[in-house]
Formats: sequence, C-alpha cells, structure tokens
Amino acid sequence: MKRIYIGNLSFSTTEEDLSKSFGEYGEVISAEIIKDKVTSTSKGFGFVQMPDDDAAFNAIRGLNGKDLAGRKVRVSIAEEKPVRKVNKKKF
Repeated sequence: MKRIYIGNLSFSTTEEDLSKSFGEYGEVISAEIIKDKVTSTSKGFGFVQMPDDDAAFNAIRGLNGKDLAGRKVRVSIAEEKPVRKVNKKKF
C-alpha cells in the first residue's frame, strides 16, 4: 500500500476531488486534506492511500505538475514523519 503526498492544493479542493482524481488510476482507500485545527481550513496539502503500487506510481506520474482546481499540484510518495525527541530538562 502506498501513501501519496499531494501539495500545493487549492483551498477549495475537497477530499472527494482527490479521491476522484486518483480514482482514475486505480482504487483509492482514503483521501485526506490536512486542515488547521483552529479554523478547519485547508493547509494546502493532503494524502491519498492506494493499495496497488503500480496504480499509485501511475497516479504520481500522471498527476504531478498537473492542474487540479486551478493549481499545479506536487505529487510524490509520502515520507514518514521523523520521530521528534522530547527535550527533558533537569532542574
């Protein structure tokens, strides 16, 4: 299963829009637009999960740099979030 990053999204893009666009290349398990916790507005990026690696790579090639809702999106394999170290101060 591949998790795909989509950046430079229009603030009007919906999760349904992402699912539809990526669905042209294969099955979409989930589509998520990351939103601000306070305002609930889009942060301009999101993620799509696809179970088939070939379909995911075809979607990346097919959609990277293409216009989606008036913006040229950046599409790539999502990188794992680095583990943040907690700085423990001694008093």
